[in-house]
Parts: sequence; C-alpha cells; structure tokens
Amino acid sequence: MPRIALVTAREAQPLDEDLPPLIDAFAGDAVAACWDDAAVDWSRFDLVLLRSAWDYVPRLPEFLAWCERVATETRLLNPPALVRWNTDKHYLADLAAQGLATVPSHFLEPGRHAAADLQGIVAELPSEEFVVKPAVGAGSKDAQRYRRRQIQTAIRHADVLLQDGRSVLVQPYLDQVDSVGETALIFFDGVFSHAIRKGPLLRLDEGPTEQLFAPEEITARQPTPAELDLARRVVAAIPGGAPLYARVDLLRGADGSPCVLELELTEPSLFFATAPGSAATYARAARAHLSPSQAP
Repeated sequence: MPRIALVTAREAQPLDEDLPPLIDAFAGDAVAACWDDAAVDWSRFDLVLLRSAWDYVPRLPEFLAWCERVATETRLLNPPALVRWNTDKHYLADLAAQGLATVPSHFLEPGRHAAADLQGIVAELPSEEFVVKPAVGAGSKDAQRYRRRQIQTAIRHADVLLQDGRSVLVQPYLDQVDSVGETALIFFDGVFSHAIRKGPLLRLDEGPTEQLFAPEEITARQPTPAELDLARRVVAAIPGGAPLYARVDLLRGADGSPCVLELELTEPSLFFATAPGSAATYARAARAHLSPSQAP
C-alpha cells in the first residue's frame, strides 16, 4: 500500500503538472489524495505532503484545522505552524524586519483602515503603477494592477476585500517584470535545486482571473549570484529552519537588485518538468523525513 500521500484538491488534481512525475519518482509508494475527502484515513500514511490544495483560500480556517488534525495522526510537511504563518502575506513584514529585501508592502486591515486610506499609501509609492491584492490569496486571484489615475477603482477593489474581512496588501508595481519576468528558486531541505522564469501575470485593465490560478508562462532559468544569495538568506530565515520544500519568488527593483515578492511554503508549483531529476531529488528529501523504522 502507498505510504505517502500527496495532498491535492478535486479541482486542482488534473491541473497539477507536478503530480505525475512526483508519483513516478516515489515508485509506487505515493498516491494523490484530496485534503477534504472525508473517506481518507490519513493515519495510515507515514508521510503526508502538501502539494496542490489550491482551493484553501476561501476555506482557510477549515484548511488550517485540517492541517492541525492530520499532524496529530501522522507527519505533515510542511508542518501546520509554518503553513499558518505562510498562508498570510503579513510574513513579508517579518522578512523585511530581518533586513531581507522585499517588495515594499503596505497593509490595510479590516476594522482598522478604510479603503480610502489606500490613497495615502499610493501617494508615497515610488512607482506610477501599483498592485492591490488580498493578504491571504493564491494564484493571483483577486489581485489587480492599477495606474495612479485609477485610484478610485482601486479603492472600490480594496473596499470589497475589507468588507469581506480580508486584509489588503498594496505594493508598487516593479516594471522590470515586464521585460525580465520573475525568478522563482526552489529549495529542498534548504538546498537549492533549480530555478524558473515566470512571465508577467498582472496586465493593465484586465480583471482578476476567474480560474483557480492565473495561467503562467514558465521556462527554466539560471539565477544570478545576487538572486541565489538572497534566496538562500530567505530560506535560512524561515521560522523553525529550512523546511522540506520552499520556493522563493523574486522580482528586480528599479536598480536591478532582487527583492522577495513571495515565499511559497504551503502549496507551490515546483516545476519539475523544467529540471530533469528534480522530482527524484524531492522524493529522496521527503523520504529522509521518515523515521528510521519507516525508511525502506
């Protein structure tokens, strides 16, 4: 019987391009399972690996409670405390407080700020364009790029999120992404594995994606020494130490230096297809987290 569960969601499973190579890499020892499937007995698995539970955002309390429960029955990776920290982009403030370069991030909080406060934040930004998105979100859903002259439309966007009880994240739009894209660096147990380039996702005057996640343009990329250095320092700063898997998404600032856009520790795509052998590397790293009595 498979001893390792690869956690997905019903809608996500056929879309997760990492699942087939990962199942192959585990050589019959792993099976995909939906996190909210009441028929699954998680205690029968020696290891439960979060993969593509991409529907968790509107069900975050339920998902976090599920993580806590499963962690009492078996080994869940990444662990619940880290998932709780990482599913809210306030973690960017924690990284910035440690002196790590991040995209400047400003938050509006339900009950503490009005959407109109966005106007003052935008006035202080160094860029002509800015991004409004929820602090808890995934796949670019509910994220939108605006020009300064569109501030009233952006305020209405922020107001919808705040009225729904969601914190709002406001960031300058770093326009080098339009020419060089994002760089995402993938680490397994703190060791750099591979990197990819993402094309720009947010386009002016296009509404937020209605899909589970925004379509992405992905190619392999060799990170610059500065990108690799920053990503390694970010992974070293993760609470509790380097986890089984981490993806550090970087943009370039106006001066060309890298800064952290997101740190993905919950359900990131790992783009195994861009790096031959990387699925096997992940599988070996995961097996190392089995207890000696469970190891093959």
